[in-house]
Amino acid sequence: MDGIYELTVGSKSVGQVRVKKQGLYYCFSCRCHLSGDVIHKLIVRCGGKEESLGVCIPIDGMFGVEKKIPVKKLGEGTPEFRLVPKHEEKSGTFVPIYPEEPFAYISRLENAFLATQNGQVGIVIDEK
Repeated sequence: MDGIYELTVGSKSVGQVRVKKQGLYYCFSCRCHLSGDVIHKLIVRCGGKEESLGVCIPIDGMFGVEKKIPVKKLGEGTPEFRLVPKHEEKSGTFVPIYPEEPFAYISRLENAFLATQNGQVGIVIDEK
């Protein structure tokens, strides 16, 4: 898996990801050109497994991510990298919140986040 991989958004090349194996870990170093208007997360997919490497932050006049993850978290093969807008990365079940009604999903708030859909405030419960 060691090497330098191109990072694209759609068909446009925006940067590179360097991968180096160090003992029981893969070390990822990403540098990319982004506008900064949208927060992006770097995702790696390899051997049927997918892992978020984190949010791209300003580094040396560009955006990037520095991350180490255990080798066992990813499968064998050639990795694929993609940038995902942070607001699109979340998925799950939207549950509207009504101030005058008891909230039936209180026990599931640990894996949820606040969202608005079609003008209605609610939470999105992560199904993982």
